[in-house]
Amino acid sequence: MTNLQAELNQLEQKCLKRSLRVVTEASSARLTIDGKPLVNFSSNNYLGLARDPRVIEAVRQVLDHWGVGATSSRLISGSSIIHQDLEDALAAFLGRKAALLFPTGYMANLGLVTSLVGQGDAVILDRLCHASLIDAARLSGARLFVYRHGDAEDAEKVLKRTADYRRRLLITESLFSMNGDFAPLGALVDLARRYEAISMVDEAHAMGVWGEAGRGLSAPSPLMGEGWDGGVRPSTPHPSPPPQGGRGDWDVVVGTLSKALGSQGGFVAGSRELIDTLVNRARSFIYTTGLSPACVAAAQAALSIVQEDAAPRRHLQKLSDRLREELCMQGWDILHSESQIIPILLGDAKAALACAERLQQAGFFAPAIRPPTVHAGECRIRFSVTAEHTEKDIDDLLRVMSSRVLSKS
Repeated sequence: MTNLQAELNQLEQKCLKRSLRVVTEASSARLTIDGKPLVNFSSNNYLGLARDPRVIEAVRQVLDHWGVGATSSRLISGSSIIHQDLEDALAAFLGRKAALLFPTGYMANLGLVTSLVGQGDAVILDRLCHASLIDAARLSGARLFVYRHGDAEDAEKVLKRTADYRRRLLITESLFSMNGDFAPLGALVDLARRYEAISMVDEAHAMGVWGEAGRGLSAPSPLMGEGWDGGVRPSTPHPSPPPQGGRGDWDVVVGTLSKALGSQGGFVAGSRELIDTLVNRARSFIYTTGLSPACVAAAQAALSIVQEDAAPRRHLQKLSDRLREELCMQGWDILHSESQIIPILLGDAKAALACAERLQQAGFFAPAIRPPTVHAGECRIRFSVTAEHTEKDIDDLLRVMSSRVLSKS
């Protein structure tokens, strides 16, 4: 075990060692760490639904009837009517035939990819796809190919090179979690159809926030106008809306319950045949206890709120637009962010850690993002804006970012 300590020491020397922070209090967009209250700009609770009273009450009611745990694999005795109701609701929300719940989004991606491809197949994914997708591709036994981030032309070159593979799976995220930018979804889904590849989009960071009625970026959007209810409306300095793939164009949609819906878990939505295949093949579904009743109830209540109330996502997009624009005017490199995820590119790990520490001293929590989460030389601070933030929170953060306390070097 001495080698482990040596490796940990090396991580520390490179400013790459991580440790857990213990949060002692959390409310709204606030948390307390080491006795210090902080404005939290690191949360994925984009719509503030994790603490919504309506969601909490729905959980209380379900706990009284179903208890805490599902108590078994869903293929044994852990599959309840509330699991089925949420799956039906998610499928209907996304315009799909069926959906299947997983305990986490990571497990949804793992189960899906390893069920669809194997030896003799190819997985083709964006360079910045989430680690769960990369891990799933490697574990599947299929050959992994990567195309340049957001580059449909490069994706087409890979599709041409892989024509001899038995089955090809083209994967992208719709909204990338570290850059905050959108994928060219329309171009990618057209390529998948043209080259007879299975198309898969991960909507983890978009569903609930972007697209018509919060259905995500792979769902169609109406023409944006006065009656528009909070779908895709990127503002300057990135005025062009991302290309859209129409409903049904994408063969598979993966989503999460743990971000905009404020709960925990993941899901896959698609054809009835796809879901039946996952029930029979997805090891991360078959060999694990079902999602807890509390998480199911929370997600079901949150999904209803998303469909009924556009105000939180409008507020979120307004705050995000303002923060992006003013950070750009201050001279910060926010890459190509178009969303509520706003990175500040700093370069090396030491600079990112120093920036995070100064922010924390000023009352803000936004941890440094370092390898392996991002590539070497691309360390950053990542601000995640939520609907629980206020205009004053944005004012205060911008004031700190404009000061000379934070170095832009």
